[in-house]
Amino acid sequence: MIHCMDKKEILKEFGRNLKAERHRAGYSQEGLAEKIGLGFGQHLGKIERGETNTSLTVIIEIMNALNIDFDKLFDRKNFS
Repeated sequence: MIHCMDKKEILKEFGRNLKAERHRAGYSQEGLAEKIGLGFGQHLGKIERGETNTSLTVIIEIMNALNIDFDKLFDRKNFS
């Protein structure tokens, strides 16, 4: 079972990795948000800061837009 603190850390790690991959791909928050249909970068900023638990469909859109696999965004071994 994942504890509350673990949940926050999971979201933060995911967000840090997302930001790094977004930068590597050369996207601004607004540019990536537009590409995946979020409309504006503020929601993406919340994901990157670990402030929101986004949906699986948004994660898949992000992976497709950045052409990456999930392991680039999250390393489960850090939370085993």
